[in-house]
Amino acid sequence: MQISSYNSLNEIFFLQFEKYQNEDHLFFNNLNLKKFQTYTWADTNNNVLKLAKFLNEKKINKGDRVLLVSENRPEWLIADLAILLNSGITVPNYTTYTVNDFAFTINDCKPSGLIVSSPQLLKNILLAARKINYNFNFIILLNETNEVVADNVINFSTIIEKKIDIEETKIFFKKINKSLTRKDPACIIYTSGTQGTPKGVVLSHGGILKNCEGALEFLYFIKEQQNTFVTWLPLSHSYEHTVQFVQLSLGAKIFYSESLDKLLANLKIARPTIMTAVPRFYTNLVNKIKINLQNQSSFKKMIFNKTLELGEKKILFKKMSIFEKFINFILDIIVRKKIKNQFGGKIKAFISGGGPLDYNVGIFLNSLGLPTLQGYGLTEASPVVSCNAIDKIKIETVGKIFKDVEVKIANDGEILVKGENVMLGYWNNKNETEKILRDNWLYTGDIGEIDQEGYLKITDRKKDIIVNAGGDNIAPSKIENLLANYPEIIQSYIYGDKKNYLVALIVVGKELEDRKNKIQFIIDKVNNDLSIIEKIKKFIIIDDPFTIENEMLTPTMKIRRHQVKKAFGDQLEKLYF
Repeated sequence: MQISSYNSLNEIFFLQFEKYQNEDHLFFNNLNLKKFQTYTWADTNNNVLKLAKFLNEKKINKGDRVLLVSENRPEWLIADLAILLNSGITVPNYTTYTVNDFAFTINDCKPSGLIVSSPQLLKNILLAARKINYNFNFIILLNETNEVVADNVINFSTIIEKKIDIEETKIFFKKINKSLTRKDPACIIYTSGTQGTPKGVVLSHGGILKNCEGALEFLYFIKEQQNTFVTWLPLSHSYEHTVQFVQLSLGAKIFYSESLDKLLANLKIARPTIMTAVPRFYTNLVNKIKINLQNQSSFKKMIFNKTLELGEKKILFKKMSIFEKFINFILDIIVRKKIKNQFGGKIKAFISGGGPLDYNVGIFLNSLGLPTLQGYGLTEASPVVSCNAIDKIKIETVGKIFKDVEVKIANDGEILVKGENVMLGYWNNKNETEKILRDNWLYTGDIGEIDQEGYLKITDRKKDIIVNAGGDNIAPSKIENLLANYPEIIQSYIYGDKKNYLVALIVVGKELEDRKNKIQFIIDKVNNDLSIIEKIKKFIIIDDPFTIENEMLTPTMKIRRHQVKKAFGDQLEKLYF
């Protein structure tokens, strides 16, 4: 049965369950616990049905919203599927949200109930609810506690410990799900708010299913084997939210990482075949490799650089002599295999999404034998629009368009998208919906072009473009990505709208000595690769990085440009005096 024939996301899980139910087959492994917590497909099936039955008893009906706030863990997907079985709508929120953030989403979507991981998170959410005088019909707490936080709280363990007739319950929900169509909403995912107030993106069952279908075409090289994924990006983000259904479609093992700090150690345990991450992860990874290389002998440096040189030739389809091919084969064994072992030894591909991947980072990783496939999408497109295929990677692009997705370039260079993957609209926000959805075309806000082979290339974000005093359009992300290639620079922010020249805010580590001269040296090097209008003339150095906690970063590590401007705008303006 093909995904194109499915009516709902629930079908992905239950069809895979039929395949694996008689096996003691590992499905989930939670690395967040001191002791591994595992679920088989059978365990998961039973828990989904038990939770779904509880939600049904709490009168969750078609179209009702349930707020889901949790770290990545098996119960996240269990909760998501249970909500969908009731024809409900999952509303994921980030655990890093402030009280005001929670208050906004609760007031906006009016969820019937709440599923939350910890008592501390619950306290913050209840504080937010009290601010707007809102009450949940029920609250499910994933982490068991005897603490009385609210009257209508029930522990997740209490629900799944109940005995139910599994087959009878499954038949009951099959009847409910008969009314579901691909056009029905599956989730409301709030945008990160890089430009201001978040908006609730309503994604359909069909939109996410279409993404799964497109992803499986591009992942043809792993479809016939047992696959393992490591999940660490927040499941509240549309990218990872859709990835979990791709994982289900493949019948993969899913490992939940402890944290970003422990990710590399977790990779050695999980030994994934596919790794999905945002560009910042890959940039940091490359910088770590470069720093470690500095401590190696001259001979090892020479071998490493030769690996990069020949790897780049192969990636860019340049001719190699017979001798070079032989040397490259030897380097596969003595260098690239060793590097792959650092990630568990089974990695087939890294997939990068959620923002532009720096070209040099892509070249570096691919040359080391770590195929890095850059894709493109946005929450409003469920979220993926295109991706590179492993057999012909064009690093400077975001790959070819997914099946049944239409893309065209507007006269001003903006990328327009049409297809089932496009959102149903913004929740409770008709005006903003009409701005971005016109004649069934999604106006992405991204600038790009399509080459003769059908590869899509992103040149910049329309809303982030700096227009200088001379009327020239400048892409700040291009300059910031170049600065990110230097380990000394933790983060950067380019400023200069309606100005005669550009200035930069540079975040460095407190331990960096002679920082002003070193940063000036780096900026001079970067300026050599930039046009006159793109050159950085002045800069400010700060110690404290942009973080999720200080609201300078979104939960997916994108810079909230309006927040940085608000915090440092006065200092940056003084650079023009």
